[in-house]
Amino acid sequence: FTFSGILELLAQRYFRKPIDKATSHFPISFNMPIQHTVKTSTTLHPDGTYESVTKEETTRLPAAGLGRKAIDIINEKNATKQPWVAFEYYPPRTDAGSENLVARFHKMNKQAPAYGDMTWGAGGSTSDLTLKLCTQMLHEVGMEPNMHLTCTNMEVAKIDAALEGSKRASIRNIVALRGDPPVGQDKWEATEGGFECALDLVKYIRKNHGDYFCISVAGYPEGHPNVILPVKDESKLTPSELTRVVRNADGVFVCHDADYKKEMEYLKAKVDAGAEFIITQMFFEAALFNKFVEDCRAYGINVPVMPGIMLIQSFGGFKRMTAMCKSRVPTELMDAIDAIPNNSSEEHAKLVKEFGIKQGAKVCRELLAAGHYGLHLYCLNLETVTYGVLAELGLQKPE
Repeated sequence: FTFSGILELLAQRYFRKPIDKATSHFPISFNMPIQHTVKTSTTLHPDGTYESVTKEETTRLPAAGLGRKAIDIINEKNATKQPWVAFEYYPPRTDAGSENLVARFHKMNKQAPAYGDMTWGAGGSTSDLTLKLCTQMLHEVGMEPNMHLTCTNMEVAKIDAALEGSKRASIRNIVALRGDPPVGQDKWEATEGGFECALDLVKYIRKNHGDYFCISVAGYPEGHPNVILPVKDESKLTPSELTRVVRNADGVFVCHDADYKKEMEYLKAKVDAGAEFIITQMFFEAALFNKFVEDCRAYGINVPVMPGIMLIQSFGGFKRMTAMCKSRVPTELMDAIDAIPNNSSEEHAKLVKEFGIKQGAKVCRELLAAGHYGLHLYCLNLETVTYGVLAELGLQKPE
């Protein structure tokens, strides 16, 4: 599973009610400039006759200074050598939840994020809503969207519709992902004539849309969860493997060096095919991220690498996500969160959030000290811990 897939899965299982499909379809009407374009195509039939078809396309134009590529924003911000942030969200499953999230976009945009990530449900289950929210993010709020797009369990026509819809909305940024299996399925499946992996999607976007989109891809500092395997004999682990070893209630796991090498070669292939920056799976140690960036450079991967920072919002959510993602959690971190007093559920929830603020700020400080200026925060559609971390870092802007 990718972190975005885990987030989607947990949201469906624990936080959401079924989405009202009747109100989730794109296009939608906003008060924004519209450009009409007439295109004519000609087809030669076998009998030698020609047929011309004319259609009108509508493009929603962004306000001045918006509709930009995320890589340009990243490069500009990194050049200042000052800290900056980006936020990641997921689509809610109710109309009220979507309205609340858009209101949160407005509020959180005052923190000047470089972009806002929006996840895409497994098999395109939230495709209409993801595109709608990204369109609102750009045109109603003024935040640059970075739209996730998964390609397995997805017909090519659905991929085309998503990309064309993005272009009509002037969305310039796509996170190209393989995707996870839909809820209730143990594994993903490629549709007939469809895509096998994220690399296929990166190549397809570049072939059919040139350089219109800025494409980002996922990176895995610990190795992909699919190749984080049980350890039979810890004494045989290499020094490199020891930096990635995962210990949890289910045992000891690691992505072995041979598999990690394949992961890095695959990541380089995605970059060589046209990906312009990398967003990592969640992690809880700055040293792990630093090592991953070093490994990227050693493999000739020289694009920006954004640290995906999971903010601890709740005790149960932290436990579920780290277990499902096979995340490496330092013993001292796990012991500290387990030691939080639990005399009442309300007080415990408050203390966990306070702990999440301190822990998130600690990781961010270590990343900034190592020269990583951009912080990609998995905020889980919530603001309390996110704002707390920004305040701890001295980065929170007045509202």
